[in-house]
Amino acid sequence: MTGRCVRVAILGAESSGKSTLAAALAERYGSVWVPEYLREFVETQGRVPVASDQYGIARMQLERENAAAAQARQFLFCDTTPLMTAVYSRHYFHGVDAPLAALADDYHYGLTLVTAPDSPWVADGLQRESEAVRQLIYRLLLEELDARGIAYHVLHDSLDARLAQAAPLLQQALVAAPAIPLN
Repeated sequence: MTGRCVRVAILGAESSGKSTLAAALAERYGSVWVPEYLREFVETQGRVPVASDQYGIARMQLERENAAAAQARQFLFCDTTPLMTAVYSRHYFHGVDAPLAALADDYHYGLTLVTAPDSPWVADGLQRESEAVRQLIYRLLLEELDARGIAYHVLHDSLDARLAQAAPLLQQALVAAPAIPLN
């Protein structure tokens, strides 16, 4: 038996609605989503990451993504990817180490959605810095996606509007996805 499953990268700057969108999409499509590991890292460590943490954070994100793939139905919604970790690493640490760069280069998503920073910025403990940084990271992300030739779709406005904007993109991605064996 074969089926299709699209890995959907949901990228964006801090406080732009990535997690909310990922959870809502998973609920709407009866599938699963992979929460951003960075949030857990900050909560459990009680600090923001340093440069030497970046690779481990990205690796754990991928490990959780790969584990969730077994439960995914048609779509696996990924709240961030190693590429986003690399964007933040360039901003905060002025570079990306080779292992993190390799993870970011292995971009294997069938659809990339970017959440526009058009909702009010909300502070979130240690994890969020400011509206100015949010706007800067958004611009750096778009530049990175363009430089890599990764097609992406920016979703705007309310959650309902974003869900409506995503629906035809998800259907197109599902049709284009290769068939995979199902167990």
